[in-house]
Amino acid sequence: MPRFLAVYMMKAENVARFRELPKAEQDAIDNAGLPAWTAWEEKNAAALIDRGGMVGKTTRVTRDGIGPASNDFCGYMIVEAATAEAAARLFADHPHFTIFPGDGVDIMPFVTEPPA
Repeated sequence: MPRFLAVYMMKAENVARFRELPKAEQDAIDNAGLPAWTAWEEKNAAALIDRGGMVGKTTRVTRDGIGPASNDFCGYMIVEAATAEAAARLFADHPHFTIFPGDGVDIMPFVTEPPA
């Protein structure tokens, strides 16, 4: 079955706005979002190949050297689905953007096979 990289996206200004909320409001969002995320993973367990994780600040390597960088990428997961649309439908109600301040989830097919 085809595999897809699901990339959690969140704009820096949305992270900043979340962090500016009073602690009680942040905790309330976490208290609603974390169980919902767990429930989403349980509901879709058959399609989850690698649960991935959330990531921190970016360091970029280029021909000019190594240094800090910025992007909206905040986490990833690998899923199996018949099509990209089917993979996308898995995330239609994901807590990343229905409860947490995420912007969306980008779905990309792997075009090479994983190593044996």
